[in-house]
Amino acid sequence: MSKRLRKPVKKGKDFSEKIVKILSQSANKAFNYKQIGAKLELDDTESRNQIIKDLKILAAQNTIIEAEPGKYLIKAVSKDYYEGKIDMTGRKTAYFVSTELEEDVFIPTNNLNHALDKDIVKVYVYNRRKGKKPEGEVIEVIERNKTDFVGVIDIQANFAFVSTANPKMYTDIFIPKDKIGEAEQGDVVLVHIEDWPARADSPFGSVIKVLGKPGEHDTEIHAILAEYGLPAEFPIEVETFAQKIDTSITEIEISKRRDMRDTLTFTIDPKDAKDFDDALSFKKLENGNYEIGIHIADVSYYLQEGTILDDEAYQRATSVYLVDRVVPMLPEVLSNFACSLRPNEEKYTFSAIFEINENAQVMNQWFGRTVMYSDQRFAYEEAQYIIETKDDTIPAETSITGASYQVSKEIVAATLKMDELAKILRKKRMAEGAITFDKVEVKFNLDQEGEPQGVYFKVSKDANHLIEEFMLLANRKVAEYIGKQKKTFIYRIHDEPNEDKLIAMQTVIAKFGYKIDFRNKGDISKSLNALMEEVNGKKEQNLIDTLAIRSMSKAKYSTDNIGHYGLAFDYYSHFTSPIRRYPDVMVHRLLQHYLDGGKSVDEETYETKCLHSSTMEGLATHAERDSIKYMQVKYMQDHKDEEFLGVISGVTEWGIYVEIIENKCEGMCRIRDIKDDYYTFDEKQYALTGATSGKLLQLGDEIYVKVKNADLVKKQLDFNFLRRSEELVK
Repeated sequence: MSKRLRKPVKKGKDFSEKIVKILSQSANKAFNYKQIGAKLELDDTESRNQIIKDLKILAAQNTIIEAEPGKYLIKAVSKDYYEGKIDMTGRKTAYFVSTELEEDVFIPTNNLNHALDKDIVKVYVYNRRKGKKPEGEVIEVIERNKTDFVGVIDIQANFAFVSTANPKMYTDIFIPKDKIGEAEQGDVVLVHIEDWPARADSPFGSVIKVLGKPGEHDTEIHAILAEYGLPAEFPIEVETFAQKIDTSITEIEISKRRDMRDTLTFTIDPKDAKDFDDALSFKKLENGNYEIGIHIADVSYYLQEGTILDDEAYQRATSVYLVDRVVPMLPEVLSNFACSLRPNEEKYTFSAIFEINENAQVMNQWFGRTVMYSDQRFAYEEAQYIIETKDDTIPAETSITGASYQVSKEIVAATLKMDELAKILRKKRMAEGAITFDKVEVKFNLDQEGEPQGVYFKVSKDANHLIEEFMLLANRKVAEYIGKQKKTFIYRIHDEPNEDKLIAMQTVIAKFGYKIDFRNKGDISKSLNALMEEVNGKKEQNLIDTLAIRSMSKAKYSTDNIGHYGLAFDYYSHFTSPIRRYPDVMVHRLLQHYLDGGKSVDEETYETKCLHSSTMEGLATHAERDSIKYMQVKYMQDHKDEEFLGVISGVTEWGIYVEIIENKCEGMCRIRDIKDDYYTFDEKQYALTGATSGKLLQLGDEIYVKVKNADLVKKQLDFNFLRRSEELVK
């Protein structure tokens, strides 16, 4: 076979950057000029002479080392090479983020070299001189963030491609014919990337699961779970193991616990809840104080370490609350039955019991395993009715059974007293700098087929706050009890807000006449609370709530306690939801270990578990948001002919984001579809400016829109701009 000749390069061609790249990719291997020429596919004399010249220059500059005569290595440490993470944009370019660099480095498309979003990479940084924005090139992909992707398959005669709806996934995935499996043309599939050959435009993969047809409800929900690597069901061996657990209440086990069965106890939960993992008990003491017990399902009694059930729970780390279903952390036999504190049933619990005076001060505390009996199950609406009316008869329209019923005088009195104490606790928290975000939560009324029939907003009222305050009290006191012993523990921590984000937020909210006080940490929290109160009920509330939440650090799990900024607590943990959060299970185990006199456990082991739990929580949150977005698009598909009043929630160079006021569905009006003028983006004003009229479309403006396109697969809404709210219909 004849050797393919290469054209000689143009005179003066510099191969320095390519040589550095080749040597960097094989940092421990020495290359001579012939090997580098072969890598560059150059075999003419002129090119080889240029390579020899460039090698000598790079060696003289101390960029590379002549390890032996004529053979060169990249210098072991270079200030231009960094490790960090890729943050893809939606435009096939990326930014490189590294703790070693003060600013993010732009990576053009042709310099990504097969790196994908959130991959850990090694990057060579150019343009580090003053006045020039740094750019970089990926030299090595150290660790893939993910290798499984969801997409739609396009099958050809001898191969297939899978394209994803993820705007940050800039390439499709090539599937050889023998790895298509049972997928059919147009199916939504889960694929695994197996390889990405150096010269291939696309990675090579195989179909590992067929999820269904695009647009079908179950397909799209399963696709959301698969996109984040979350399971849709339990492995059969885990279900079988769970079914064999002895869930009976025995006298032997009761004898080892504090017996709370004769103390008045009840639960308050959402009306559609299946798992009740917390209950409150109430008793008035002879000294005038109150004994209030926070009783939590004793999941760790059933969930034994070293079992396949515990391994599965740890891997999941959290239940996932999608718009139409719950993907539980524990099989149903535990989550909805054995561990669920259902009315008129004896249950094993782990409890925090407090003696509290009239001023909501904790006088005494006790932690340990208990057995309890729930006298009553309330929905929040029923408890709220008692708080508002002080009436002991729950009307049919409020009752979860649909029929009117009477509540005992003792339960009414307990509910009212605990509401009173909860309000004192809440007031104290706020005075100490806690921040309250009562962000509007969107909920859907679904029919039996899972189709959205309407939208409503979940609002927190006194009954919600009652439960919240006593759960916070238990979480705080458990963390404080162990924290002051200086033993390894799992904390829920929350750092101070990002000041740059707060300054950016100030720029936006100033347009609405609001401001943040930056003088000190306490002033920031007070002014944020005042802001939340001021915007409550106004058209810009959701926008400002969202901006405020984004300016906050993310709460996470850690063995390193830095306190919880948002709650203004020095010690805080998660103790109260072990049915749906694995960190709470670990907290129960550690608390019992220390109550039994155990020594401090290995910090590094638990920090690893904290990191995993925080990661899984983040994935679950993304899946939950995607499912809401999907249902919003599905809902708007049936309302294409209607006009909606919306508020501009974002402004970019390609258009405006609009949130519909009556249902919080958000979509985009693209700049090319706004026909009443020619608009350009004004970054300083967060506005689009009309070239002819000079009129602005800016954050917070109210406009009328109509649905142009509702894409279920991409979970995107596109709107047509109709007119400003003050303009009359022509």
